[in-house]
Amino acid sequence: MIAIHRRTKIKEILFQERSVKVADLVKEFNVSEETIRRDLNQLEQEGIIQKNYGGAILIEELQNNSQNIPPVEQRRFQFHEEKDAIGKMAALLVEGNQIVILDAGSTTWCVARHLRNVPKLMVVTNGTDVAEESSQNEDASVFVIGGKLIKKSMSLVGPQAELELQKYNADFSFLGASGISMRKGFTSSDLYEAEVKRAMISAGQKIVIVADHSKFERQGLVSFSSFQDVDILVTSDLVEPSILDDIRQCGVQVIVCPVKELILNEDE
Repeated sequence: MIAIHRRTKIKEILFQERSVKVADLVKEFNVSEETIRRDLNQLEQEGIIQKNYGGAILIEELQNNSQNIPPVEQRRFQFHEEKDAIGKMAALLVEGNQIVILDAGSTTWCVARHLRNVPKLMVVTNGTDVAEESSQNEDASVFVIGGKLIKKSMSLVGPQAELELQKYNADFSFLGASGISMRKGFTSSDLYEAEVKRAMISAGQKIVIVADHSKFERQGLVSFSSFQDVDILVTSDLVEPSILDDIRQCGVQVIVCPVKELILNEDE
């Protein structure tokens, strides 16, 4: 069994049992104790488990993984003007004849919307709605990676998606985030989506995070990237400037869309 499949199975066991024993996993997968310990070391680095004597336990945050996250169709209408401005600004980074990876999500959907007129574009995505929007560009080739469908986000995740992403060398990877904090970096609310995001980061030459103001000073369940692994953050002027200054200090280029006046004018 490939390591990525074995670790996915271990995660499934953890979500069911809340804990694992090294000896049990050795028998389950017919591998050495050293191999299982390497697997657990990797899961610990990903912030999924806490190792203990003879095994590991699922971290408490993941044990309480019952967050009420609205479906992507609803999220698309939350802060719509802001997300659309962010998507438009992010799309300006892309030129014709380039390969882009688009994460599933409401803000990356806005990026896809503003890529409609980019010529000879190749889009790779794990989002079914993002793929549909990308298809509106008649000059674009759209590739949807396979995997298990998460209905709330309309995203495809799992080992199949991660393995497929290894085939690509994209000019840009555009990703969303559930939370952004100085302590945890960029985080996701779903364990399996976080793994696909990591694979997208590995497959992209330039990594771009697109996020509205509500994502800052929040933490999702799982970290998928540090600030050091991200090249560009596209957000809006609704974010506190001091927060963005701290992120710049980490080496991230921050692009700020002016939306405050637009939103204030609409409220009058």
